[in-house]
Amino acid sequence: MTDVPARTPLPRDFFDRPVVDVAPDLLGRTLVRHSPDGPIELRLTEVEAYDGERDPGSHAYRGRTARNATMFGPPGHAYVYFIYGMWFSVNLVCGPEGKASAVLLRAGEILTGEPLAAARRPKARNANELAKGPARLATALDIDRSLDGTDVCAPTDTPLTILHGTPPPRDVVRNGPRTGVGGDGADHPGRYWIDGDPTVSPYRPHSPRRRTATAT
Repeated sequence: MTDVPARTPLPRDFFDRPVVDVAPDLLGRTLVRHSPDGPIELRLTEVEAYDGERDPGSHAYRGRTARNATMFGPPGHAYVYFIYGMWFSVNLVCGPEGKASAVLLRAGEILTGEPLAAARRPKARNANELAKGPARLATALDIDRSLDGTDVCAPTDTPLTILHGTPPPRDVVRNGPRTGVGGDGADHPGRYWIDGDPTVSPYRPHSPRRRTATAT
């Protein structure tokens, strides 16, 4: 996708690839949240790949359920889930229909609509913290379960769009274990991030979690 204008929406075939190819290629892309309150645009700086039924860390590892059904659908759709009874996370579905895989959007830089994002994230100490982590990203962009299944490749009237943006040089893209994933999926090198970017969330290994809300 060389020399493609930054405002060009990503086509569906971008997502119709193995998740480990799509994930690093999403860095630097622009996620746009359209809403009646106004648009917010975010440059993706950190993501994680989850490879469906072959991946112990994936929601689809044990097969299809009502919760993860969107992961088994066509590529280029948003999979949104509610976690720990407190917050939401958003993923983008990849690969062929019927083969569940998705990229978790972990962090990003707010490019447009910062006042609106800040109003939704009043505890953020600065702009770098507005979408620093998957729950914070979803909160800042007002993404909840109602957007599960959204077609991010639709040409019009969609609440979420992915634009080409400006991908970073490959030499600043880093790869390592996913944050907070335990068991057999703990060492899966599915996390990708832009080295040195201040919006990237800190890596944390798996540990038992308390039910304390941190996204707001």
